[in-house]
Amino acid sequence: MAAKTHRTAAHPAVLTTRALNRATLDRQLLLRRSPMSAKDAVAHLVGLQAQNTKPPYFQLYARLADFDPAELSTLMESREVVRIVSLRSTLHTHTADDALTLRPLVQAVRERELRMFRRGLEGVDLDRLAAMARELVQERPRPVKELREELLAHWPDADPLALTVAARCLLPLVQVTPRGLWGRSGQVALTTVEHWLGRPAEPVPAPDATVLRYLGAFGPASVRDFQSWSGLTRTKEVFERLRPTLLTFRDERGVELFDLPDAPRPDPGTPAPPRFLPEFDNVLLGHADRTRVIPAVNKGRNGVGNQAYGSVLIDGFFDAVWRIEREGGAALLTVQPLRSLARAERAEITEEAARMLAVMTDATDHDVRFGTFLDFGD
Repeated sequence: MAAKTHRTAAHPAVLTTRALNRATLDRQLLLRRSPMSAKDAVAHLVGLQAQNTKPPYFQLYARLADFDPAELSTLMESREVVRIVSLRSTLHTHTADDALTLRPLVQAVRERELRMFRRGLEGVDLDRLAAMARELVQERPRPVKELREELLAHWPDADPLALTVAARCLLPLVQVTPRGLWGRSGQVALTTVEHWLGRPAEPVPAPDATVLRYLGAFGPASVRDFQSWSGLTRTKEVFERLRPTLLTFRDERGVELFDLPDAPRPDPGTPAPPRFLPEFDNVLLGHADRTRVIPAVNKGRNGVGNQAYGSVLIDGFFDAVWRIEREGGAALLTVQPLRSLARAERAEITEEAARMLAVMTDATDHDVRFGTFLDFGD
């Protein structure tokens, strides 16, 4: 049953945190596993955050019925999806079509990032650097170290890191396979997305369509939420342009939220099964105000220092962390709850963990335990 919302033009309906949680989980395919294909899911979610190679596979396992990691791996080998720096200057797994459109949309943001490295790039002609780097990586995919050394030969006084960051910011570089394939390894090697896909990038698109897609996957959401997710700024005018076609709500703090008229907004009491999310899952990062998924008391608790761990959604909210340890043919999954769990909750979490181990590892023995492996220093 849909959440009841009564409103007038002057007084938009208020959506509780729990209502926002269920709406977001539904659109993120986390209330129930979807029968859609891996490619369609990557498109629907507007990409999967992918700093590391395994998280995109675990993101899809949490969302899709009968997911086989080989499906995403095959899409990467056939170049139907790629790994490219896009939103928030972060590596994402995108469909080929999105890689050719989203990267131009955020290109200006990537170039502004270079301001942080301007001291290390003194005396460097950025146009020449971009042309030279393009020629190098399109001749053949280049490992990062090799690309850096080639650029240093021309600008020996420049900061080596700044040179490679400049190449990444100025050019739409993809990490080519076998990097990112399931069950295989490979160093990072780069070429341009146009060269890898054999077709040119699209002209810089208007952001309107991306706003609508964001709302379809992350809404209801505020202007700040969209900007936090995309890395774009000054997008209020886009929402104003779209306002006549959208619904508006308020959250419990009074922040205006926009949404698609026909998007699902389930009853806040809709059950939410436990889900194991990998580090940096976009549902945890897709809003400026993350309390719709992360209780305020658990802010920052999915890792310690630079080490991030998986997150467990319990009744729709982040309330536990998890990790897998391998020893020979055995896989041990440890769940560390961040609150007291009922017996039924522990049983559901154990069942979900066991299913995940069976699909997402090649271990012959599986064990699921509740324990403590992180010290938050409270």
